[in-house]
Amino acid sequence: VQLQASGGGLVQVGGSLRLSCAASGRTFSGYAMGWFRQAPGKEREFVAAISRSGGSTYYADSVKGRFTISRDNAKNTVYLQMNSLKPEDTAVYYCAAKLSFATTTPSGYDYWGRGTQVTVSS
Repeated sequence: VQLQASGGGLVQVGGSLRLSCAASGRTFSGYAMGWFRQAPGKEREFVAAISRSGGSTYYADSVKGRFTISRDNAKNTVYLQMNSLKPEDTAVYYCAAKLSFATTTPSGYDYWGRGTQVTVSS
């Protein structure tokens, strides 16, 4: 499956962004989807994940209550709505796909898209 993330940009503290990740190539609904991020000098970290049906979602503690992951299987797209952004949210954001069940560990994902840069200025 091929993944293409978009929607990143420069935003002020407290602002919002919506990331999208479009998938192609295989049956999208067969994949759990995740969002990860990587800041300069840091390891890639889990942000959010969603089950194949969209019925279950998972969040890192650092984004819980501010970010919302969702998916539209008819459009082969997963979204990450990011509100109340903070400078520490600045990173390259990646979407990833995993057969079967969602997980929070990067190594569990089979396919990765190119990242999209999110910069939160204070």
